[in-house]
Amino acid sequence: MKDLFSANLWGSSFYDLLASSSPSLLPRLDLGGVEEQKALASLPRGTTVLALRYRDGVVIAGDRLATEGYQVAGRRIEKVYKADEHSAIAIAGVAGPCLELVHLFQTELEHYEKLEGVELSTEGKANKLTQMIKANFPFALQGLVVIPIFAGYDTRRGEGKIYKYDLTGGRYEETDYHATGSGGREARATLKRLYKKDMSEEEALRAALEALLDASEEDLGTAGPDFLRDIYPTTKRVTREGITDVEEDRVKALYQAIMEERRRA
Repeated sequence: MKDLFSANLWGSSFYDLLASSSPSLLPRLDLGGVEEQKALASLPRGTTVLALRYRDGVVIAGDRLATEGYQVAGRRIEKVYKADEHSAIAIAGVAGPCLELVHLFQTELEHYEKLEGVELSTEGKANKLTQMIKANFPFALQGLVVIPIFAGYDTRRGEGKIYKYDLTGGRYEETDYHATGSGGREARATLKRLYKKDMSEEEALRAALEALLDASEEDLGTAGPDFLRDIYPTTKRVTREGITDVEEDRVKALYQAIMEERRRA
């Protein structure tokens, strides 16, 4: 069994290892029947996520709502995850395949670092994610859509990086910001209005939260801040120091300030 995990035999890609030695362990779903196709409408779906660059790196965030058609599937779903020490991934799409992709991606990066003794480059991580999205394409055609945003801090160049993807695994680097999911268009419109070069952390956080708030006002699948239940978007910073969560109390305070300003206006 140890030979299966030998770097000499399989290289440093955990995904290639599974595909070659145990393809049955890769995520697979059979949705060819009529009843299975009907069931797609009731699968939980994550909605709006975004990322934007600022002076020290990248802010990446997502709302907490998951939907099943026109119903709420969950109010506290996590859509933003740490991938490794200098990168994070945000997911929009059908919740199950999204979470499987995140966990496999985390394992892939950990596997590479253990075998090679160094962290994979930011560009290399983005390419690894491309491979996984391509493998999901047949399921995406059946409605099991997975659309992530990948954000990393390039320690060699000293700057944050943002990558967006399409259903086929096409990868595109965004120099400033990006948002995707059901409320992605509305969020991008707000980011376009508020974004500027060399933003401070406070400015970037505020822009991200305002973008999610504007998306929630136009898109039924995106949740705004829930002061009654104390539920707020997940927000992380990607910097040279690593991945850190923005404190919930800080997010709440920023939203209270934004709402008060809008009431006055």
